[in-house]
Amino acid sequence: MFLKNKIQASLVSLLLVVASCNAQSKATSNAKKSNKQEHPSLVLTKAGVEKIKSQLGTVPLFDKTLANVKAEVDAEILNGIEVPIPKDFSGGYTHERHKRNFVILQKAGVLYQILDDEKYAKYVKDMLLEYAKVYPTLPVHPQTRSYARGKLFWQCLNDSNWLVYTSQAYDCVYNYLSEKERKHLEKDLFKPFAKFISAGNPQFFNRVHNHSTWGNVAVGMIALVMDDDKLLQTALYGLKTDNIDPNAKDNDGGFIKKEGQKVGFLANLEEPFSPDGYYTEGPYYQRYAMYPFLVFAEALENVKPELKIFEYKDGVLLKSISTLLNLTDAYGNFFPLNDGQKGMSYYSKELVSAVDIGYHFGGHSTDLLTIAKAQDEVLLDDTGLSVAMGVRDGLETPFVKKSIDLSDGKNGDEGGVAVLRANTEKSELSLVMKYSAQGLSHGHYDKLSYSLYEGGNEVIQDYGMSRFVNIQQKGGGNYLKENTTWAKQTIAHNTINQDETSHFAGDFETGSMHHSEKYLFDVSNTNLQIISAKEVNAYPGTKMHRTMAFINEEAFENPYLLDIIKINAEKEHQYDLPYYYLGQIMSTNFKYTKPETLEPLGSKNGYQHLWKEAEGKSETSNAQISWFNKERFYTLTSVVSTDDEILFTRVGANDPSFNLRNDPGVIIRKKDSKDTYFVSIIESHGHYDPVSEIATNAFSSIKKLKIVYSDDAYIAINIETLPNVSRLFLFSLIDNSKNSKHQLKIEDETYEWLGAYQLTEINK
Repeated sequence: MFLKNKIQASLVSLLLVVASCNAQSKATSNAKKSNKQEHPSLVLTKAGVEKIKSQLGTVPLFDKTLANVKAEVDAEILNGIEVPIPKDFSGGYTHERHKRNFVILQKAGVLYQILDDEKYAKYVKDMLLEYAKVYPTLPVHPQTRSYARGKLFWQCLNDSNWLVYTSQAYDCVYNYLSEKERKHLEKDLFKPFAKFISAGNPQFFNRVHNHSTWGNVAVGMIALVMDDDKLLQTALYGLKTDNIDPNAKDNDGGFIKKEGQKVGFLANLEEPFSPDGYYTEGPYYQRYAMYPFLVFAEALENVKPELKIFEYKDGVLLKSISTLLNLTDAYGNFFPLNDGQKGMSYYSKELVSAVDIGYHFGGHSTDLLTIAKAQDEVLLDDTGLSVAMGVRDGLETPFVKKSIDLSDGKNGDEGGVAVLRANTEKSELSLVMKYSAQGLSHGHYDKLSYSLYEGGNEVIQDYGMSRFVNIQQKGGGNYLKENTTWAKQTIAHNTINQDETSHFAGDFETGSMHHSEKYLFDVSNTNLQIISAKEVNAYPGTKMHRTMAFINEEAFENPYLLDIIKINAEKEHQYDLPYYYLGQIMSTNFKYTKPETLEPLGSKNGYQHLWKEAEGKSETSNAQISWFNKERFYTLTSVVSTDDEILFTRVGANDPSFNLRNDPGVIIRKKDSKDTYFVSIIESHGHYDPVSEIATNAFSSIKKLKIVYSDDAYIAINIETLPNVSRLFLFSLIDNSKNSKHQLKIEDETYEWLGAYQLTEINK
């Protein structure tokens, strides 16, 4: 460690010497510079660069990042410049080469400003001139899958990525270039590039979607560098005229533009974000969009401060950073709501930028420094320096994730997402319940669904998306057909499925018209936290009301999850409720049979992808299933009738290319039901030590779970635990007021309580 620190200190000292020497030569020998306007000015500023130089060698986190970036860029410079003719999907060589180029261009530009080393400016200039030579000759990309094909990449989205990053490089070397070189680059590269992204692809540019956000920002960033106000207005407000067919759909099935819908960067900032900072497409795509949103906001704040962009919509951009960080598990991984690849976390480059920009422009919230310290890198700009100085000075305070209810929709009135958090003996239980709007084209058909975590481990999982991002062997890294046939379908989620059909019949336009409604969210008592929501449009003539609560009792090692679903329907239907657990089944309290030959559970709507591995029925009023995962035991106890079927399933049927994970599940099925309930408890308990080979508390503490009262207004659940302790959960289904008084008579006993719910001990 001493040697490592000594080497790093020596490297920083060398960088300082190089910067000092090159600053002198830069000031006297480069006749190509122009001082007509100040550059850099987007994410780096002249004043910021000087401050960075004055602090070099004194801010370890910044110095470490600088050394790492320098080593990375130096290696690329040694490899030489390559601008191949585009031909591949994501994951292919030409795609990854152009992607690598724009990342290195941006970093090289920054190094030139900080170190005053002309080799970085020359590298950027040579690369840009090579692109200016090639770009005018390029047709649209040969891969035809996208609704908006790019030129460098298979879709305009990636072309926009290129321009967002490359604009920053151009800003950094602007004054290094001669006026002739700048005119050439703008005429043959940047202006045609911006025109192609915008006017050349209005179906891409004039949308409210993360795609168009990247497009708007790409055009806006290069407009700021070129001081082109007309182009900037196009970025902010979209194209004034276009030829978009209002009925056209993108490759994800999302409508391109609604009649009269506002477009442009400000519309993309206004529409998808709720007042709480929740992004309607879900955290995975919020993470992806945060970079263009925030880097453009930073540039606008630096160049056009009169716009007060960070105050727009009550400061929603800065608010969204904390919101997004709260939508992560204990390991920092984003909850996979809607389309989301598991494993994406706040260690991504987009969140490094979000944390740094949020800290610098958001009042220096010291809890963000804790995240930055864990990320162990910063941006090489004014914001990264602010963060690195805060970390150096020991200003960080813990970032505490709390139970939170986040509204969805532009005005916060289109449902939402709730996260309940409860501490356990070893970590934390986290419940994520989704009662939101559709989520644009990346939304799934899963109203009132949930997932459950212990620490960073999934207990009851959401499948996420069916895609292997940037892995060429799997569909060129794009969405697989199973994303539509499985991952988006309702049966892939832990919520009610009626008659083996998906919510809204799996129709995007219908789903986009509706959202669930919150009934109750209360976390004022850490021993009983509750979220309750209703859905009345997913199936015509059927109403669903789901209530979920973390309950902490002395008799239990950890808080347990109580789940109540009330269904009212105009006709009889079949209802399926899946539980996608992870791990190995330990035991059941009922008999089941396993078929000799596996068959799919159904033929469509996702059911065709489920193998039916076993089926059984309970001879008692409770079905209990225990499983083991990550050295912990879990038990599901459900209220059932003797007619209810219990199905053991596994994902993977009708999947010839092995695109799906072979995850297990359990489905509780109620047939020929009109008005009914699903009531269950999930416990986390015990531990198994593989070294000592000792299992502790491996059995459930639930003796019996029973519905003792139900009508249109109330439900009462008796929870009998070992050793013979009974509690009654009382809940008002139609009055959620905290001040309402309730009275209910159950088995000759009268219960009175204040507010929508109460948990009370029963004296026997």
